[in-house]
Amino acid sequence: MTQLTELTLAAAREGLASKAFSAVELATAFNAAIEAANPHLNAYVVTTPEKALEMAAASDARLKDGNAGRLEGIPLGIKDLFCTEGVRATACSNILGEFKPTYESTVTSQLWRDGAVMLGKLNMDEFAMGSSNETSRFGPVVNPWKRQDGANASLTPGGSSGGSAAAVAADLCLGATATDTGGSIRQPAAFTGTVGIKPTYGRASRFGIVAFASSLDQAGPIAKTVLDSAILLESMCGHDPKDSTSLQVPVPDFAAAVSRGVKGLKIGVPKEYRVDGMPEAIEKLWSDGIAWLKDAGAEIVDVSLPHTKYALPCYYIVAPAEASSNLARYDGMRFGARVEGETLTEVYEQSRAKGFGNEVKRRILIGTYVLSAGYYDAYYLRAQRVRTKIAEDFRLAWQKCDALLTPTAPSAAFGLGEKSDDPIQMYLNDVFTVTANLAGLPGISVPAALDSQGLPLGLQVIGRALDEETVFAVAGVLEAQSGFNTKAKVWW
Repeated sequence: MTQLTELTLAAAREGLASKAFSAVELATAFNAAIEAANPHLNAYVVTTPEKALEMAAASDARLKDGNAGRLEGIPLGIKDLFCTEGVRATACSNILGEFKPTYESTVTSQLWRDGAVMLGKLNMDEFAMGSSNETSRFGPVVNPWKRQDGANASLTPGGSSGGSAAAVAADLCLGATATDTGGSIRQPAAFTGTVGIKPTYGRASRFGIVAFASSLDQAGPIAKTVLDSAILLESMCGHDPKDSTSLQVPVPDFAAAVSRGVKGLKIGVPKEYRVDGMPEAIEKLWSDGIAWLKDAGAEIVDVSLPHTKYALPCYYIVAPAEASSNLARYDGMRFGARVEGETLTEVYEQSRAKGFGNEVKRRILIGTYVLSAGYYDAYYLRAQRVRTKIAEDFRLAWQKCDALLTPTAPSAAFGLGEKSDDPIQMYLNDVFTVTANLAGLPGISVPAALDSQGLPLGLQVIGRALDEETVFAVAGVLEAQSGFNTKAKVWW
């Protein structure tokens, strides 16, 4: 029999329904796996084994009574950005100290409503600011994958949702919550051979999620398969009156869309995504993806997104500007860490200086600068106009196609420390993903091949706003056609 931790979420759900095993047995298996692997991977920053067993026992009772929810007994990991009642939530920053929320985020409350089981809180870049999970106060997460060059170097799992991606890839949960502000679900998924989807902006409530950039942040799942991600997303989404940006639209049957196929669909290939110096393996994968979709009955069309080249600079003005405003609330006064000083100003200054890490400080300073008098029009206002142009590019593209196919990231996973001294190189990791955030569109990353070093590579599908069903349909075909089912070899 397959190890319980190696099951997909869909298979585990079937096993629980057929009573092949219990929710308590499943939770016990994951608790043991986390205990053995986490000292090596650093994916979890808080583990809740007792809570998991308690929730699993309640799930077993509901399964027995015939009152099972759609995620009944399914063990999940929760990114440390989500507030979890009574369980520490720090956004992996020192400034939040040992903060334990007295309330639950809407997304996690909906997962618990549907019967999911909490295994613990997952590591991430501080305040979700990073592409390599190296800015966390708890240290970097280590990617379960290794290069085949024999050097045994520790690799990044991507960021900011590195803990979520690593935990799923290493079979330390059946799925994980994550957030995506500029690619923080999709890039880690590509680096770890997992599936990650960012839904349309407003599909999932932001209530109870520590804010980075409010007009860009969106929650979504990282899972082992496209079907698993669809099952999770269905529970995570829905209108929430506590979030003013939450969309009052019904949540479709995402899982049913996965097997819908792509016959008759037009898939756009944006020419601007062919960047200089892109590795040959990624070029080949993109060509393979086009061929797979063509074979499955889709029509391939060339499209242009002319303002793509401005997306990264636009994002790195808008996101830090919103971050500097959102992070102003952390002052050492009401909650979190506090450093005493002789005056009120000293308390503010010292609490923030010691509480925030270097990358967060960098982005606060950039954001404060672009919002300051004399520079607001030159930077922030201009970036917002460019953002409108980027959204318009997509609107024109949808006249020609139903979805777009691109690479997810410009490279496979890189070594920890390889790019941390060069912010520009680090920011370039988001080159293919930020456009979907700026335009508020759904995007998914599907693992589809290995590079020459045996590391996973992902393909990205971007769809129309509120058309996650087409995104899932295309992703389902890519998953089936690629036949990708390779797992990281256990070394921990």
